[in-house]
Amino acid sequence: MSRLQLHGRPWVVFNSKNKEHRRWFADFNKTGAWGSCPVRFVVNDDHGDLITQIQRELIAHYVYKEFSRVRVRSKHTTRKVIKIDTKSKKTV
Repeated sequence: MSRLQLHGRPWVVFNSKNKEHRRWFADFNKTGAWGSCPVRFVVNDDHGDLITQIQRELIAHYVYKEFSRVRVRSKHTTRKVIKIDTKSKKTV
């Protein structure tokens, strides 16, 4: 086993729900390098390259976050927030 394998950064699967993962990708976008990232991200076979995979996962994350709640006005002009289960399309 080489020293690089022994002392290298650990491999991690990118998780768009993890705030640190999103921050590390934001740092990469600013600097153009992964030097400040303490981990190496694993690339899924069906996504091509790492950047494309992360971008797709972040898009899905933020679209779900924005559209999983629907705001409805009541008769008294106050706002209610109704959660909708996007898989079954039922209100929760």
